[in-house]
Amino acid sequence: MEPNIKEIVSRVRALREDLGLTMQEMAEATGRSVAEYAAQESGEQDLSFTFLYRCAEKFGVDVVDILTGESPHLTGYSLVRKGEGLSVKRYEGFEYLHKAPSFRNKLCEPFVVTIPYSDEEAGLPMEDIHLSFHEGQELDYIISGRLRFVYDGKHVEELAAGDVILYDSGRGHGMVAIGGEPCVLLASVMKPQDEKIL
Repeated sequence: MEPNIKEIVSRVRALREDLGLTMQEMAEATGRSVAEYAAQESGEQDLSFTFLYRCAEKFGVDVVDILTGESPHLTGYSLVRKGEGLSVKRYEGFEYLHKAPSFRNKLCEPFVVTIPYSDEEAGLPMEDIHLSFHEGQELDYIISGRLRFVYDGKHVEELAAGDVILYDSGRGHGMVAIGGEPCVLLASVMKPQDEKIL
């Protein structure tokens, strides 16, 4: 299942308008300038998962509501088979495969993330690696490949298959595949403890 970008941006705009929020308020909530926010809401600029996640937080909905237009409905458990899930493509070829899109009241958002390898990206100095920020914590388990992980613009770690990293995702964090092949990881994005469970 792969969401339609035009439908996603239409839902973001409709939710913002229904809630009476300005582009300025959404730009602040998503950590962007008004021009950057407008470009993403119109679909002119690539949508990142962080952008969609922050929109969902501001709107008080599950990120799956934005991606599919349907609210998660399963309780008890959710089973998603190998290779299946809700596909979310993001900047520079990153692909997120949401592994529990139909589960309601999630404490975390589980994804299988594929980070493509690029000679150019692998050779970037730490300060040039794109950083993401989202409230809460994230746990990443490396399934295959190798990863350069940059944290808070000060720390660099290299991870390989079987390695696990847990961190405060409210601080800048960036990832680049290294070693000549894509890196695949299981990411569990956890909401802040004081946040209302959706």
